[in-house]
Amino acid sequence: MKIAIIDDWNKDASKSANWDGLLKEHQVDFYHDTILGEDLINRLLPYHMIGIMRERTPITADLLDKLPNLEAIVTTGMHNQSIDKQAAKARNIMVMGTHSPAIATPELAMTLIGNLARNLFQNATSMTNGGWQVSTGRDLAGSTLGILGLGRLGGALAKLGQAYGMDVQAWSQNLTQERCDEMQVRYADKEEFFKTSDFISIHLKMSDRVRHLVGEPEFALMKNTASIVNTSRAGIIDTDALISALQSGAIGSAATDVYAHEPVPSDAIIRQTPNLLMTPHIGYVTEQTMKIFYSEMCENMESYIKGQPLRPLEGF
Repeated sequence: MKIAIIDDWNKDASKSANWDGLLKEHQVDFYHDTILGEDLINRLLPYHMIGIMRERTPITADLLDKLPNLEAIVTTGMHNQSIDKQAAKARNIMVMGTHSPAIATPELAMTLIGNLARNLFQNATSMTNGGWQVSTGRDLAGSTLGILGLGRLGGALAKLGQAYGMDVQAWSQNLTQERCDEMQVRYADKEEFFKTSDFISIHLKMSDRVRHLVGEPEFALMKNTASIVNTSRAGIIDTDALISALQSGAIGSAATDVYAHEPVPSDAIIRQTPNLLMTPHIGYVTEQTMKIFYSEMCENMESYIKGQPLRPLEGF
């Protein structure tokens, strides 16, 4: 069987799992870039199974139509909105997933919040360039952390914020008082949430319901000293509205780990936006998480070849 592992940007796959069992009897190729269109079709055409990193290469119905040899897909995580699951099922292509730890992304979100609070990047860059202090930071203790989405990841961030002594509040369209009580977090309605939060961190699953949930009206509610962090999905924030809010000083600063197009083009306007701290979608990119992702991906592939698929996505 021919197997392709794609979107392995940092060459984590081969070193995070033991592929020896598969390599003895099967062809396994690792690809470290993201390509689209005819180049992607030509690359994947020979393969019977592909392993993908969540939310990188879109696996569309049109792509699947052009891959007649494809039998199975293994994604990292148990949710991947880049896969047209209905199209895969209609073509009898098995889709399997892996476990996904819940701490790496909240840890990054908390790190970004701390960086924004102390203007760490600007001060560190000044030191590198021969300068000294360039700004005055603020304490996290006593400030208000607003969490947009209090699920598994948002709940983990709430605990981190509480450990820093932050006043934690939360809001989302479906959030209940019971969930807030469970996490010892204050429930806020939407207007209060945006008006009173010093730091906002987004932790929602992407859907049409939350697309551009944070846009010009929400930025207008925020304090001009407030910061917003997005380690969730790019589409939840209206990017044009974010850029405008930062350029005009309507909000103090922002950090983002997610983008509409990844990797981000070198000439993208967002790269020149003031007071915006950017990281290259590393929310879940830790050694511990990669080990779980790729070890279970390898295990899924071995089991599929034996006729015993592991961890099928819902509906498969």
